[in-house]
Amino acid sequence: MRLRIRRATWPRPALILTDTPRPNCPDCRGEGGWDEDYGDETGEYAGTHSYLCHCWNPNRRWTLLPLPRLPHRRTAGQDPWGTGGYSDEPPF
Repeated sequence: MRLRIRRATWPRPALILTDTPRPNCPDCRGEGGWDEDYGDETGEYAGTHSYLCHCWNPNRRWTLLPLPRLPHRRTAGQDPWGTGGYSDEPPF
């Protein structure tokens, strides 16, 4: 298990401790999995299967520190141009 600190944005901003794939894994070469395309009876493309490697579990994550949500500048009530969004002063 290789643990890293990452910033998550969903479901809320937080610093998380997460597992990452082994970089020297012979099966996935450090990518954590692979995709295989498959076809139907006629040989036409029918979809893609995604396989996760045994060296990595993407559900292994722990929240370390929830981060505050920053208010949007427009909704914070600190609009420097007034209430309409435009300045009525001449451009000097």
